[in-house]
Amino acid sequence: MLYFEDIEIGTKDSFGHYEVTREEVLEFARKYDPQPFHLSDEAAAQTHFGRISASGWHTCAMTMRMLVENMSVIQRAGLGSPGVDQLMWRKPVYPGDTLRCETEVLEKRRSRSRPEMGLFKTRSRTFNQNDELVLEMVSNGLMQVRDPEVPIED
Repeated sequence: MLYFEDIEIGTKDSFGHYEVTREEVLEFARKYDPQPFHLSDEAAAQTHFGRISASGWHTCAMTMRMLVENMSVIQRAGLGSPGVDQLMWRKPVYPGDTLRCETEVLEKRRSRSRPEMGLFKTRSRTFNQNDELVLEMVSNGLMQVRDPEVPIED
């Protein structure tokens, strides 16, 4: 089991393989982001995208899928996330793209109000098959502390 104490600042990881299909792009757009350039070849051709592209929110969901699959490799004492500090869609994602992720732990700290948990900040980057950055985010994760009785270091 991986606990808060086991997280090291600067740790990097590369993982994931997600093939983006037209059917999934259209299905996600119909349900959650029904803008014409996500649904219609004709409408998309009139935009800077040039063709149907995945919703940025769909790109986030595909990234999350890869993150969770990677987390399942080593069991973690994860406690969810209080949110994202930064989210940027750098390039469109298109049907036929294959995505992968890279992460880096930026910082971590124990919670003073909840000594049984710690917070860590990670930069996640998603790339397409051409190694072009399509998504970048800085997010926060909560993780259980192995021994809450150990004093918090300043």
